[in-house]
Amino acid sequence: MMALAMCCTTALAGGNATKSKKAKAFNWNPIMDAIIQVESEGNPNAVSGNSVGVMQITPILVKECNDILKKQKSKKQFTMNDRYSVAKSKEMFLLIQSYHNPMNSIEKAIRSWNGGMRYSVRATNKYYKKVMSKMK
Repeated sequence: MMALAMCCTTALAGGNATKSKKAKAFNWNPIMDAIIQVESEGNPNAVSGNSVGVMQITPILVKECNDILKKQKSKKQFTMNDRYSVAKSKEMFLLIQSYHNPMNSIEKAIRSWNGGMRYSVRATNKYYKKVMSKMK
């Protein structure tokens, strides 16, 4: 259950460093809840290789989030331990979506969570279907 081989560096970002108004209004909760069920069945202490927590967040994702925050001139920074927090994990997901997915594509959000920003549709099909089946 590799949560994210999200883009390895911010050079792959290609996103917008500012939060879009649309992203703030979009309700990501059903998607996050479905991802949590697929990734860890809701277990905040779940560990699979370098991926931990309910959303199976990798060290690469924590770094990516901190790089985005730095670009936004925020003093906030995430720690590796934040991956075990459900609330902080969701914050990281939302930050990634606001930066890399400003159009709020549910499909892009799910597939990139599994396969990184340069995901393959074919390689992420099983994961995408699994998450979609968990959506309420």
